[in-house]
Amino acid sequence: MKTLDLIGTAISNTFRSKTRTILTILAIFVGAFTLTLTNGMGTGINAYIDDTVSGVGASDVMTVTKASDAGLGATDSGPIEYDPDAVASGQVGPPGATVVALTPDDLSVLSDIDGVLDVQATKSISADFIDAGNGSKFVVGVGSLVAGQSVVLTAGSGPDKSSDALQLVLPVSYVEPLGFDSDSAAVGETVTLAITDATRTQHFVDAAVVGVAEESIASPAGASVVPNDALTDELFTTQNIGVPTDEVERYAQASVWFSPDATDEQITALQDRLADEGYTGTTVADQLGAVKTVIDGIVLVLNAFAVIALLAASFGIVNTLLMSVQERTREIGLMKAMGMGSGRVFSLFSLEAAFIGFLGSAIGVIAAILAGTGISAALSGSLLADLPGLTLIAFDPASVAVIILVVMLIAFLAGTLPAARAAKADPVESLRYE
Repeated sequence: MKTLDLIGTAISNTFRSKTRTILTILAIFVGAFTLTLTNGMGTGINAYIDDTVSGVGASDVMTVTKASDAGLGATDSGPIEYDPDAVASGQVGPPGATVVALTPDDLSVLSDIDGVLDVQATKSISADFIDAGNGSKFVVGVGSLVAGQSVVLTAGSGPDKSSDALQLVLPVSYVEPLGFDSDSAAVGETVTLAITDATRTQHFVDAAVVGVAEESIASPAGASVVPNDALTDELFTTQNIGVPTDEVERYAQASVWFSPDATDEQITALQDRLADEGYTGTTVADQLGAVKTVIDGIVLVLNAFAVIALLAASFGIVNTLLMSVQERTREIGLMKAMGMGSGRVFSLFSLEAAFIGFLGSAIGVIAAILAGTGISAALSGSLLADLPGLTLIAFDPASVAVIILVVMLIAFLAGTLPAARAAKADPVESLRYE
């Protein structure tokens, strides 16, 4: 019997006992459906996290701070001792956290550390409000971008770092309150930022809106405008009017660039060298790694339940094929008497098992994709509306194919016992079987 004939015979034999086969396929369906959904959940969430990396920072940039000896915030042991060199940590640590201010001397030390390609201080700016001339004023933060970092835009373009014009990207949540008809209508308009200097004098700085940023959990434009370098310098200079010269250049954190080709071991070694000098370096991977680890752990547990369901279904395959072997004993004897070898008989029943696995997994995968797509669409417009861009359950074609192949492999292995029994059958005894 040729290979194609063998496959065709295996497929046709699968439904000799339709009820028994369908029940076995349904058992496989449950496992494949669950496995596909849980994998899709992991794929969707991790893809969302990966997409937000550009909003958190470039992969070859490390955020560096100089931690206060007193720690980041209050502890249960009592109040924290005052540190005259401490400044508000900005985005580092919990609200109210402080770090030791970085000075030009610190920036010089950082630039001399082996593995550091460039150092840039992060200028912390605190604006009073923003308005667009319609009489309404709104509290707003002022974010910042480092090289390689970006924001997801709904209209316009990102700020031009090389331009001398004062530009900013406006958060989408500010478009309507500021009186603009749409995201695109806001692009090209002028807004005013109010900022108070050290002498308590309020200044007003006009800037052009060049883009509107989509909301994101990791976007620097979540509730902040994102200025270009020219606007950042203007705001920082204005804010520090009246501040003693030696107090102006005090920064909560700095960005350190290292080689884009650096391995994990080299990055860890750089962090160790920073620690030896009294600094703490945090990469994007450090910030997101813990989150991804938790998600992967949850998905792994859910996948374990799916695998258990598949293992239970494999016993159904064994039972189905053992009964099939018993019912077809005389047929097996006739095939062997006509010259069909034991290897071909083994292959015939193994192919039947694999085909049952294919049917169950394919149906389960298709159902999971349909259900997952529907669930994601429903949640995106309700519970997950505050997380734009998140597809809770996403499906990677490669992962889906792997699931089908794994289920078929499990089915094939489950079919080896009855297939081996059929292959060992004595043709004379089989023909006498009643």
